[in-house]
Amino acid sequence: MSALSSLAILALAAPAALLGASHLKTRKLAREARDLVPPIGQFCATPQGRIHYIDIGPRQAQPLVLIHGLSGQLQHFTYALADRLAEDHRVIVLDRPGCGYSTRASDAMARLPEQAKALLAVLQSLEVKQPVLVGHSLGGAVALAMALAAPEQVAGLALLAPLTHPAAQGPEAFKGLIVHNNMMRRLMAQTVAIPTAQRTAGPVLNQIFAPETCPDDFLIKAGGALGLRPESFVAASADASFLYPAIETQAARYAAQLSTPGAILFGAEDAILDPLTQGKVMETYGLDCQILPQRGHMLPITAPQPCEDFIRATVKALAKES
Repeated sequence: MSALSSLAILALAAPAALLGASHLKTRKLAREARDLVPPIGQFCATPQGRIHYIDIGPRQAQPLVLIHGLSGQLQHFTYALADRLAEDHRVIVLDRPGCGYSTRASDAMARLPEQAKALLAVLQSLEVKQPVLVGHSLGGAVALAMALAAPEQVAGLALLAPLTHPAAQGPEAFKGLIVHNNMMRRLMAQTVAIPTAQRTAGPVLNQIFAPETCPDDFLIKAGGALGLRPESFVAASADASFLYPAIETQAARYAAQLSTPGAILFGAEDAILDPLTQGKVMETYGLDCQILPQRGHMLPITAPQPCEDFIRATVKALAKES
């Protein structure tokens, strides 16, 4: 049993004094996180919630929409990649619904079709036409959901280590996030989850970045500190808990309904998602998959130059096809 997977039992059985102390520590850690990593963008109101985003680069250039993964925030892209692309692209980087400084109306909005609906509404509000969607990890699944929901509105896909199919065994680092009871999810978020996340951050980040190394400035420059807030645990837990059967249903639609062109980039040594069963398998549906040797899962942070080259090459190829 993982550290987080036993939290529901602890939250039910712990004495009130222990839960009270955990709640106070949670509030302290959350205040510090918000001070360390304040919002850096603008907000767009949608019926599904308020979305935090940045919009940089030339207005009339090809738009790119960058969508982060599980337990992430838009700083995963502003860390090293967004500014490079914004030299000659319009770049919109979003906090997914409920993540970072975005909100969502309910936990059920964690379902892939609901996240897709919210982000498509933002793009419509911003008058973003025919974007190329750049989704990382779970953000890749959301990008695919957007392409399935509105293929006429999406020019293409440039996916980085995307989740595309159900995984036989999910990553150990994320198993403890699965909590199917909404009230228990919130009780854990306000008490034991955040102190536990602080204690286990080192080993979890090591697994997520393996075989590469988590950079020393990850907590601030990449926004990692934002994970030490109750709302971040609630969002990540809901994302993980509502992933099934949505990803199974989505994957079953690719053969008949996925018409959006594009490509995929994976790290050969990815410890979170398998490059073959999540990446190469998508070549059946027209998405060429490139695999980088000696690279792991967190490509936007650890491999910004290869990511930039891949995205630019994908955009160029899409322009030739159109």
